[in-house]
Formats: sequence, C-alpha cells, structure tokens
Amino acid sequence: MPENNEHNHEHSEDAFITLVDEQGNEALHQVLFTFDSEDFGKSYVILFPVSSEEEDEDENIKLQAFSYEESDDEMSGQLHPIETEEEWDMVEEVLNTFIDENE
Repeated sequence: MPENNEHNHEHSEDAFITLVDEQGNEALHQVLFTFDSEDFGKSYVILFPVSSEEEDEDENIKLQAFSYEESDDEMSGQLHPIETEEEWDMVEEVLNTFIDENE
C-alpha cells in the first residue's frame, strides 16, 4: 500500500478544467484538490462537475480523478487516465482521507 502521498489539498476557488468526452461534449469541472505521490512519481487531481447534470439518480456527484503533468508555465498541463488498480486504490485512500478530514 503506498504510504508516501503528499497532500497539497489545493482549494482554489477559480481552478477549473474543461473535459471533452468521446462525442466532443464539453463539461466544466472544478478542482477539488491535487496531491503528489512519491510511490508512483506522479501528481493527481480530483475534479467534480460544475453542472448538476453529472449527478446520478441518488444525487451523488461523480468525482473524476486523473494523473497530470503540469506544463512549464504552470497554467496548463496534460491529464492522463489512471491505469492500474494499485493507483486507483491509492487515489481512493487519499480521497477518503480528504473526505474524513472535511466532514
């Protein structure tokens, strides 16, 4: 289990990312927080949709997680899918810790 996760928990009120799906539909998401994992050597971002259309029938918001590489100007970057079960487990553990700390 990864133990070296630096929790930055950036809560920028104006940190938004537009995601584009396979059909070309755009959806605005706000950055919930970012963190770095020394074990995986990557940075991660947790996003939530700005639009309420992303809620399921139980009114749960569908969070999304990606690894990312920041560009040199620190104003843009590249999102990458999380590919391994080990990474998903680590991201889920960090997210659960974040939720527990903010309840």
